[in-house]
Amino acid sequence: MDNPAPRPIVSPMNQDSDILIAGGGLNGPVLALALARAGFSVTLVDAAAPAARLARFDGRAYAIAASSRRMLARLGLWDQLAPQAQEMVEIKVTDGRAGEGPSAWWLHFDSAEIEEGPMGHMVEDRHLRSALAAALKATQGVTLRAPAKVVAQETSAGGVSVTLDSGEVLRAGLLVGCDGRASGTAARAGIRRNGWGYGQSAVTCAVEHELPHKGIAHQFFMPGGPLAILPLTGRRSSLVWSERTPRAERLAAMPEAEFLDALRPAFGNFLGEIGLVGSRGRFPLGLSLAERFTARRVALVGDAAHGLHPVAGQGLNAGLRDVAALAEVLSEARKHGEDAGSALVLDRYARWRRFDTTVLAATTDLTTRLFSNDNPLLRLARDAGLGAINAVAPLRRAMIREAAGLTGELPPLMR
Repeated sequence: MDNPAPRPIVSPMNQDSDILIAGGGLNGPVLALALARAGFSVTLVDAAAPAARLARFDGRAYAIAASSRRMLARLGLWDQLAPQAQEMVEIKVTDGRAGEGPSAWWLHFDSAEIEEGPMGHMVEDRHLRSALAAALKATQGVTLRAPAKVVAQETSAGGVSVTLDSGEVLRAGLLVGCDGRASGTAARAGIRRNGWGYGQSAVTCAVEHELPHKGIAHQFFMPGGPLAILPLTGRRSSLVWSERTPRAERLAAMPEAEFLDALRPAFGNFLGEIGLVGSRGRFPLGLSLAERFTARRVALVGDAAHGLHPVAGQGLNAGLRDVAALAEVLSEARKHGEDAGSALVLDRYARWRRFDTTVLAATTDLTTRLFSNDNPLLRLARDAGLGAINAVAPLRRAMIREAAGLTGELPPLMR
């Protein structure tokens, strides 16, 4: 993708930019940077005001896989993020009940077993958004329209036009929906979604603790859902606590002291005393997969294409793979003088990403159903399975590489 030939998108429509991106969360800005780097002019439409994206710390953080870190580095973001990023050198997966401790059989991933270094890094939402905002401001070829919302879209053989809530009309050769699970881009393009809820919601927050976490991430499966304890810089950890929705609602609404009393039996005492840092959030959990990733002059990326349970911590990484794949497909089309918004080009992107995301969706769905219950026969089977995987070094290393995002057909930005 470096030094692309300066060929324009082939399209008879008078365009304001080569590509329009609807959605300014995380995938949208990263895609804008990748496309601008490949020589495209990009308009990014974000419904939120720029200042609203730079909120104070609220506990949200992301597991950035090793392949995603490579991509952020190539886009010039990692130097700013690295001082605030916490290495994940180990992952420990256990099963059990709150207050009773983990099962005797467990799964242990150690970065020392692979050559590429840490499996991933934990990066707080506020730091990632700050780095993206600075990069967008400094990048030629990217125009940010915010706050602004796409309320209508129309496609033709020559391009796509969108109408903003202000009444302004913007034109381009391609529209990319990065606007989440309730994607207006997908709905207006006639793309339906398949999926279901799990009857669970995730409570998110951060805690400070007495003892160092040593860069170890923990996933504790309980009957109501998993508790992920993810290391942040310093003596802090980010929590994603999945519970059945009625209890999750109560947990999110509890006073701080009462919430900590409810958390301690599940959290345990391996990090000493704990206390809350920042606020708590809550969001419902489900699986959602778009029937198609593309339509006429439209492509979907990230949650707009696939919404996953956070059990594997791969939601953002899957979206970044979409970004890297789409950027590569469009860049190659540009180099060969093709219309980057054509069905032929977009079909390459859809074929590249569809299988990978379908397998990931099926894996997270199966894991959620298998572990979010207290059936004694299933408990025995899954605990034995964890122990068996842990005992087979080649299989364990393969799963470590999968967790690090180092398997499959990686786009050049991630190699």
